[in-house]
Amino acid sequence: MTGVDMKNDLPQRERQHTTISMEDRDIAGLARDMGRLGFQAGQLGRSVDVWQNMLDDEVTIFLGLAGAMVPAGLKEVVAYLIRERMVDCIVSTGANLFHDLCEGLGVIHYRGDPSADDAHLKECGIDRIFDVYVSEEDVQKGDRYIVNLVRKMSQDRSYSSRELMELIGSDMPNTTILGSAKRAGVPVFVPALCDSSIGIGMVMAWRDGHKVMIDQIRDVHEITQITEQSTKTGVVFVGGGVPKNFIQQTKVVASLLGNDKGGHNYAIQYTIDPPYFGGLSGCTFSEAVSWGKVDSKARMAQAFVDATIALPFAAHALKGSGVRRRIAPRFDWQGSDLALRYEARSK
Repeated sequence: MTGVDMKNDLPQRERQHTTISMEDRDIAGLARDMGRLGFQAGQLGRSVDVWQNMLDDEVTIFLGLAGAMVPAGLKEVVAYLIRERMVDCIVSTGANLFHDLCEGLGVIHYRGDPSADDAHLKECGIDRIFDVYVSEEDVQKGDRYIVNLVRKMSQDRSYSSRELMELIGSDMPNTTILGSAKRAGVPVFVPALCDSSIGIGMVMAWRDGHKVMIDQIRDVHEITQITEQSTKTGVVFVGGGVPKNFIQQTKVVASLLGNDKGGHNYAIQYTIDPPYFGGLSGCTFSEAVSWGKVDSKARMAQAFVDATIALPFAAHALKGSGVRRRIAPRFDWQGSDLALRYEARSK
């Protein structure tokens, strides 16, 4: 590096020796030591450090949940993050939450064979998600649950997806995402609700005369209020897709409404999509800076690693570190109007 004194000119974090020993350590210690490594191991380790910084700050933490994380087996990992208030607001695909609902009803996802004869699986009534199997008959329990729930809902008003998720969460155990979110007061949004079996169940109820509307414009209104009223904001993206953009666009909406508070102050993403194809799921946080979605001085870590590997690692590292949330936002909803305040958490 011509003209640069590597010992004195580079920032301290860039002068660390890229090496890791084979000494005994717990997972929190491994994450800390991995943060000194290069490539994706370093980004994964540093993501835990960024997350710990968020937990010690007055910040609202958004979790974007894409992909088939619940069928893959990460339901209780996410539920733990919610119960411990390591995240404050969830934006998810409908599919994740439908499978979460199914598991709350006792449906089990099983390990299967990705090279199975799918025509035979169809004959046996088995749905396949790569190497995960689930019974179609069992999945239809979730469809019927949605139909029966919609029959009890008022047709005289529209609902946001947050309100619908709260209704479902009331019936779910604390080991589910929706059950833990309901009890922790963590809002859950599903901006592409119709692209899931929850939407299918609602259409079945619609055809049966129970025409309940989910107003996704209200979703934008509600989640933007969270950004507007937050002291600082941070994001953790599991995959990308609609949840990623729905969270990031809150900064753009707030700015257009005259409430510009700058981009997100912290940003973490676990994805396997590379940036050079131009898709949102792989785009870098530096690209998001150009839109005003992420602050140019934000603490960032973007690990290009399978989220089914990264998220359990990060969650266990946070748990093993003993870090406890110092202060967390409380959401008080009056219809679609929000009053947000930060409260100290009991130890």
